[in-house]
Amino acid sequence: MSTSLRVGLIGYGLAGSVFHAPLIAATEGLTLDTVVTSDPERRRQARDEFPDVTLAQAPEELFARAGELDLLVIASPNKTHVPLATAALDAGLPVVVDKPVAGTAAEARTLAARAEERGLLLSVFQNRRWDNDFLTLRALLADGALGDVRRFESRFERWRPRPKGGWRESGDPAEIGGLLYDLGSHVVDQALVLFGPAAEVYAETDVRRPGAETDDDTFIALTHTSGVRSHLYVSATTPQLGPRFRVLGSEAGYVKYGLDPQEAALREGLRPAPGWGTEPESLYGRIGAGESPLTGGGTPVRTLPGDYPAYYAAVAAALTGAGPNPVTALEAAAALDVLEAARRSAQEKVTVTL
Repeated sequence: MSTSLRVGLIGYGLAGSVFHAPLIAATEGLTLDTVVTSDPERRRQARDEFPDVTLAQAPEELFARAGELDLLVIASPNKTHVPLATAALDAGLPVVVDKPVAGTAAEARTLAARAEERGLLLSVFQNRRWDNDFLTLRALLADGALGDVRRFESRFERWRPRPKGGWRESGDPAEIGGLLYDLGSHVVDQALVLFGPAAEVYAETDVRRPGAETDDDTFIALTHTSGVRSHLYVSATTPQLGPRFRVLGSEAGYVKYGLDPQEAALREGLRPAPGWGTEPESLYGRIGAGESPLTGGGTPVRTLPGDYPAYYAAVAAALTGAGPNPVTALEAAAALDVLEAARRSAQEKVTVTL
């Protein structure tokens, strides 16, 4: 691109500082122009990491400068996503919103309609579509290596026996906290991308830790219209972590342990470069039938490199008419349909038909 697109970023907490700012800065054709945060320490951090960036105290400063920007990224707390995205679209700005884009599927569809009416991009940051294990599994499915998939097990588990506090663990429904909407947004989105729409949803949600205010141990079972069953686990209370993926087909199964390395690398201050997103052979998943991978069964499958930078490269292409929106708000709404059904299922102890 001959001219770089100017990006405003709202929020410089975990999402803004670890994911969005570094990935925007690393993307050819995008320039991190302005960061909005009123927190003095985060302002210092942003200035240290991006000396040329403009700092703003409030989102309204960006809306007033809409003509100077080409994209607005919303990485602020969940409860602000809908009002900020609405204001940005009304100001004529294309928008990227961190997941979950909204608290309800209806709100997500309203945002999608607003963006379409204005002819503006509205994209949702679902970075886990570019995890190394997910990319590898998509390639195995495309090759038919497992035969007909019958069951998909996905775990996003952690061991955090004491709550950390903050809005993500707040019991106030307005905060849209809890693991169902945090990590659940990832595992549900991945399942829908891999195996298509869900027809039925069953869920169990628990509050396990002393002092916890919202769900910290959740299980979701999906029956897809394709016939595949997905069993999805998200937890902060798992002392022994299970496999990230266990995928069972008519011909073979694929089992993969360990989490994609990109988040850890970004947290450590590393930035995309040659060799980004790769992992050692010792962490490769295994494919086979009739034996456990933990006792040497199956054949190692090279894990494809993870590629979070591909998301913003696709956003840049979409803004210039060179490619599609990488994650649409309507796709995010479909995942929110499932999350809302899961919450109802857990509360009413029923299976919900979509």
